[in-house]
Amino acid sequence: MLENYVPIFLMIAAGFGFGLVMMKVNEWLGPKSPNAEKLSTYESGMEPVRSARERFSVKYYMVAMLFIIFDIEVVFLYPWAVSFKELGMAGFITMTVFITILLVGFYYIWRKGALEWD
Repeated sequence: MLENYVPIFLMIAAGFGFGLVMMKVNEWLGPKSPNAEKLSTYESGMEPVRSARERFSVKYYMVAMLFIIFDIEVVFLYPWAVSFKELGMAGFITMTVFITILLVGFYYIWRKGALEWD
């Protein structure tokens, strides 16, 4: 049974080996002329104005997580919309409950002020 997986293991080993060989070839044959201009931070053609280590407000991460949560529901709406006729009334009721729960959650975070930036 294990001999069936030998080709897969060989392909994985060949992939890792090829990656390592290419990294070393680049290290050996690649151009080596570092200078201050090449080693400086590049930020859209402008000089960086702050450190990359600055802290962000927790609100930034809260809004990002809420965006992801409420954006993922669209992923569930597409298959439902495609198979709407086949699902019938049971599918409609199920999706109505789903959307209602999402709207209640959205209203809750809106009232708590989680979407406010100030």
